[in-house]
Amino acid sequence: MKKCEHCSKPAVLHITELQDGSVEAHHLCESCAKEYLTQNSEPESVEVESSLSIDESDDSETSEAAPQEQPPCPNCGITFKEFRSLGRLGCAHDYSHFREELTRLIENIHSEVQHVGKVPKRQPDASRQQFDLIRLKLQLKEAIDEENYEKAAGLRDQIRQVELELRSSSPAT
Repeated sequence: MKKCEHCSKPAVLHITELQDGSVEAHHLCESCAKEYLTQNSEPESVEVESSLSIDESDDSETSEAAPQEQPPCPNCGITFKEFRSLGRLGCAHDYSHFREELTRLIENIHSEVQHVGKVPKRQPDASRQQFDLIRLKLQLKEAIDEENYEKAAGLRDQIRQVELELRSSSPAT
């Protein structure tokens, strides 16, 4: 897609002028095109043969360059574009339906996709171990999905160790 020759906006109007046998092409955005056309429509303007055309091939390039829009959520009907404009998802199912787009968006904003917050210093060891257990189980699932069984075996052993520690620290029932 061409940019406007006067500013950085995308060109939507492409003008070809024939002056004294020479051809001049102008690519303008909407606001610069209005300005250009009002200047050239004055009576003192030179005899100009111009052909105005909105280049539709550029529009097709734009739609090809832009990522294909994902179909709307089957539950609530919201599209990702609507989410971007509203800043709010329609239902809980949207997190899985727009997972890829949301992951890219979050990664772009925060440079990470996993929240690593502060842990209270006085947090009981049991809850810290529970957090570690959940994290390890998620990593185990990812390792199995990637068919990295060596890593999965190591994670399985760590999970067993954490579970053993949790059982030993919990009061006997």
